[in-house]
Amino acid sequence: MDPTTALNPNEKSVGHGKNNGNAAEVEGFSKNIEEILQRVSQLEQKLNQVEQFYLNMENIQPNTSKSSSVLKEKVKERHISSTDKQQLDAALREEASARRMQGLKRQFGTIFRQITQLKWAGPFMDPVDVEGLGLHDYYEVIDKPMDLGTIKTKMDAKDGNGYKNVREIYADVRLVFKNAMKYNDERHDIHVMAKSLLEKFEEKWLQLLPKVVEEEKRREEEEAKAQQDMQINQEVVHANMARDLSSELTEVDSQLEKLRESVVQKCRKMTTEEKKKLGLALTRLTPDDLSKALEIVAESDPNFQATAQEVDLNMDAQSETTLWRLKVFVQEALKVGSRSSGDIGGNNNNNNADKNENDNGNKKNNNKNNAKRRREICDTLTKTAAKRNKKFPNT
Repeated sequence: MDPTTALNPNEKSVGHGKNNGNAAEVEGFSKNIEEILQRVSQLEQKLNQVEQFYLNMENIQPNTSKSSSVLKEKVKERHISSTDKQQLDAALREEASARRMQGLKRQFGTIFRQITQLKWAGPFMDPVDVEGLGLHDYYEVIDKPMDLGTIKTKMDAKDGNGYKNVREIYADVRLVFKNAMKYNDERHDIHVMAKSLLEKFEEKWLQLLPKVVEEEKRREEEEAKAQQDMQINQEVVHANMARDLSSELTEVDSQLEKLRESVVQKCRKMTTEEKKKLGLALTRLTPDDLSKALEIVAESDPNFQATAQEVDLNMDAQSETTLWRLKVFVQEALKVGSRSSGDIGGNNNNNNADKNENDNGNKKNNNKNNAKRRREICDTLTKTAAKRNKKFPNT
């Protein structure tokens, strides 16, 4: 007899309701399941986003001296700042920094004018006339030509092509004199003049340097604080997202539990005969499928040892939910096994007579082996049942 027929005498499986009259209820269940699956998919995306954020946090070294514990405390204390507020704060900091830097540039401009007004500054005001002076190797010696006139033009530029900070101007002024000293011999007048001007320039620069260092330190601290604030806000956002995600997952679990209870209420109780047929059908499963079936039992009974050598499975002790889940699983597993056997048989019809004879012999051997395996499983179940009856005679 077909094992699936033994399990399915007159009614359809749980997934399709008790009878055709339950089509509307089945459709309702399917719709609920579809909605839950869509919501789970959305929650999974949120979960991946949160996990990715904290994974990146682990791989990035903090740029500030604040410890992670301090950051966590601030996450708890602070509210989420809006993106607009962050952008406004950043713009105000940038504007204030630009005003301070403009002040430093004006002070540097005073130094620059003092240098250019010295009597030896004339030769350095314009680019070197390489062709007119016949300096054929100049570009081989000097990588980046520079002159004071070019620097002044860039300092006065208003179109965004000017210097961003005082350090850049300082570096170019030094380059003017360093180039002259590099290309000309120490005894050459240009070398001597460049060296003298460079020394005077460095003296005046040292007077301005403390203010430049102070501004650079202040800007660095502001950028670090801005980075820290952004990090804290991101942590707050993702912490809230994780909290909401936990609540939504709990709600989904509740919906699934209600749906399962609803399904179980629609299922009639399994008869003793059906339980017996289900027990016999379990013995027809492959070892892998049998392990999966036992795992279904273990899900509702934490004390059940699904991987033990001898399994004590009391069908009367199982909940209706477990019994119907087992029935649906066994039905599907045996149907798959039947189709596989049918496919093998169909393929054998295309072989010659000799091969058919060999295959039939193999089938007989396989049937014997399967019968032997079923007997072993039955014997095992019988032994465990006997042991159970001895321990619990009333079960």
